[in-house]
Amino acid sequence: MPAPERIPSRSLTGVGTDTDTGTRADADRLALLAEGGLTVLGQIRGASNAVLYCTVARDGEEATCVYKPVAGEQPLWDFPDGTLARREVAAYELSEATGWGLVPPTVLRDGPYGEGMCQLWIDAVPQGDEDGEADEPPLLALVEDEEPGEGWKAVVRAEVGEGRTALLVHADDPRLRRLAVLDAVINNGDRKGGHLLPAPDGRLYGIDHGVTFNADDKLRTLLWGWAGEPLTAEAVEVVDRLGTELAPGTPLVTRLAELITAAEIEALRGRVEGLRASGRHPEPSGEWPSIPWPPV
Repeated sequence: MPAPERIPSRSLTGVGTDTDTGTRADADRLALLAEGGLTVLGQIRGASNAVLYCTVARDGEEATCVYKPVAGEQPLWDFPDGTLARREVAAYELSEATGWGLVPPTVLRDGPYGEGMCQLWIDAVPQGDEDGEADEPPLLALVEDEEPGEGWKAVVRAEVGEGRTALLVHADDPRLRRLAVLDAVINNGDRKGGHLLPAPDGRLYGIDHGVTFNADDKLRTLLWGWAGEPLTAEAVEVVDRLGTELAPGTPLVTRLAELITAAEIEALRGRVEGLRASGRHPEPSGEWPSIPWPPV
């Protein structure tokens, strides 16, 4: 694709210029993403699929966004070709159904390189190390202790070279815990550290949801710290509501049927019912690698 390899250094606002709230209604955001003129500014290197950094403009409003054309998707052995963009949109739909708003506004649309997903760009707050002074405390860390300290949850002990090991931990953060529940519901096969974006308003977003909704168990995540623990009362309420909203013929199911297969919707119902029945965060199945690689 003849796009510049480097993202321009200029800074653009998120969405709109509402001085009272700094936000727009979700419907306006989605309309801007879906109907605005899309201009490619550059390509984000290092991703396995084509990821284009763009602006989208409509009726005097402009925002930055990510555009992932279906034509730039690499084939995967365990997912049908050309379906990753739709899975990203389905993840947004499920996120909205939870009420947690964990995925940036995302639509399916035509663009300069054909159909693809278009997602609002999030200017993430830099994260520091445990002693750093960045605006956002770290969400993940490697520690030499045998057990996680206060405010941390253990994930796995990892080799760090020269015969040394360290304990991979993540923050005991309610935002991460909600994301862990969403990942269990959508069967996220690739929850890496680089997919966690803390926003300036204090919200936490998850991105890169192309390998989700498989009918087989594919959950791979760095957020195993709550594995086997009871769901929070909030999560129980959300999962119960999802069970109702995923009944055949509901608006949510009608929308999902445009994005994923009937078998994948049925498997989604099964995962939600499993969470309702157990009332606990899932544990690694042992039948699939539980940690994504590379983890960042």
